[in-house]
Amino acid sequence: MLFGDLVGLLIVYGYVAILLFISEKLLYKYKVFSRKFLHIMVGNILFILPLFETKWIITCLAAAPFILLTFLMSPYSPLKIKDKISSSGHGLGLVYYAISWTVLVILFFDKPWITAVGIAAMSYGDGMAALIGTRFGKRKFHLFGETKSLEGSIAMYISLLVGMFIALNYYGYLYPNANLVPINYLVILVVPFVSTIFEAITPKGFDNLTACFSAAFLYYGLMLVV
Repeated sequence: MLFGDLVGLLIVYGYVAILLFISEKLLYKYKVFSRKFLHIMVGNILFILPLFETKWIITCLAAAPFILLTFLMSPYSPLKIKDKISSSGHGLGLVYYAISWTVLVILFFDKPWITAVGIAAMSYGDGMAALIGTRFGKRKFHLFGETKSLEGSIAMYISLLVGMFIALNYYGYLYPNANLVPINYLVILVVPFVSTIFEAITPKGFDNLTACFSAAFLYYGLMLVV
């Protein structure tokens, strides 16, 4: 384990622990907001990815363990742990979140900006879609047994647009030879749009998978051809 890996692990677990404390202890009266606060703020992990120097460290010690941890916190856990965050939304939503992050760091360890795009989609994008849609969504639509709103979809598109712009500028600064800057603005417009569509049509919490993977893989594909 290299120094960067150790620092990355300490920051990841420390940051998540702080978020859990805030969500469970300080925001416990606001179940929906508490869950979405965690959902959105965990996305800031995308700024920590460059610290890791070893693929198996970030995969096996930073990403994959959260699959088990979030499952044990879910309503399906054999331990029957009462968790306000998971029980207030889709029971396996955070599990899918952890799965998405794990798959992306396995596939794109050497290109962390692609993982960052996927994380931004399922954290900032999907999180803001649910938060704004729940609070301000007036124009509802129903697909595959799920009710979503136009306001939520617009919030996702804008949030991912801004999130991608910030993330790619950040990675462009850290990796000046990665051809991220100047940023292709057509790509930044198209990727959030497609990811928003996947989020809108995906039922039962699977949007943490589809929004994430559609954004990451589409961004990867477009950067190969533009």
